[in-house]
Amino acid sequence: MKPLQNAEIESRLEKMEGWTFNENAIHTTLEFENFKEAFAGMTRIAFEAEAQQHHPQWYNVYNTLEISLSTHDADGVTDKDFKLAEKIEEIISA
Repeated sequence: MKPLQNAEIESRLEKMEGWTFNENAIHTTLEFENFKEAFAGMTRIAFEAEAQQHHPQWYNVYNTLEISLSTHDADGVTDKDFKLAEKIEEIISA
């Protein structure tokens, strides 16, 4: 799988509120009501990530979850990252 070109990544991110591109990955920060809600969101995302066999790099403190997506095998951002990012948005919006 080939990494996407920077211009394509930036173009696709224009349609995704709260996501940015830097350091060879796409990133977002999600804020939940409390730790329990953040952990529940992480659990739902984890099941989806496992189903897609594409796992995020993430960091959680209390009610905040920082997520970075990059396809390590391709050394950059690919369609796999956008597919998972879109699913994350669906999960969080539900």
